Amino acid sequence: MTSGDASSGVPGAEPTAPSDADLLRAHLDGDKQAFAVLVRRHRDRLWAVALRTIGDREEAADAVQDALLSAHRNAAKFRGDSAVTTWLHRIVVNACLDRIRRRQAHPTVPLPDGNRDDDRPSGPEPAAPADDHDTALVVREALAALPIEQRSAIVLVDVQGYPVAEAAAILGVAEGTIKSRCARGRARMALALGHLRDGGDADHAAGGNRPPAETVPSGPGAPTTHPSSREGREPR
Repeated sequence: MTSGDASSGVPGAEPTAPSDADLLRAHLDGDKQAFAVLVRRHRDRLWAVALRTIGDREEAADAVQDALLSAHRNAAKFRGDSAVTTWLHRIVVNACLDRIRRRQAHPTVPLPDGNRDDDRPSGPEPAAPADDHDTALVVREALAALPIEQRSAIVLVDVQGYPVAEAAAILGVAEGTIKSRCARGRARMALALGHLRDGGDADHAAGGNRPPAETVPSGPGAPTTHPSSREGREPR
């Protein structure tokens, strides 16, 4: 990653924005604002990845907060062998996976949705068309039912659109592992969502007006409709 300079060095030229690496170095040098700027730059996408990986807004918000605190405290451990944003995503995904594993080991009663007005990330939350919420909820449930390794790979590659190589760097595995996890996850989702395809065909044959059902992508990086929705204020 090429570091940007604070200025172009040409008199009268517009200063260029500092790179992520510049901001991290400034943070380590004692600049109290640098890390906040870095977080603002990437927070929306980190939030979207956390939400799709963990499947719960409260848990996702807590995971992002934990991850960013960890990154702030451990910035000196960043070795520069990947992009800063890849490093941040890796910490966020790991925080999400840790929470999922703890939740599976110690199930608890879910908290109500939409009652906490804390400082959640305000980034875009993928939403289904307003008239197709039921289908999107079923797709999201199928995604949540995947083993966490397959789910995290599909969230990064198919939902968020990361290249396989970057997803592999974020998760700390080989590219072939990402491809394998995506393929297995897509196959499981295709089986779970087969009734949507059949139902969509039936509606079409009957002249119904229901929108086409969401489909599972057929290969790494293939375009997808985000498997989620916003019902009212908060999705579940």
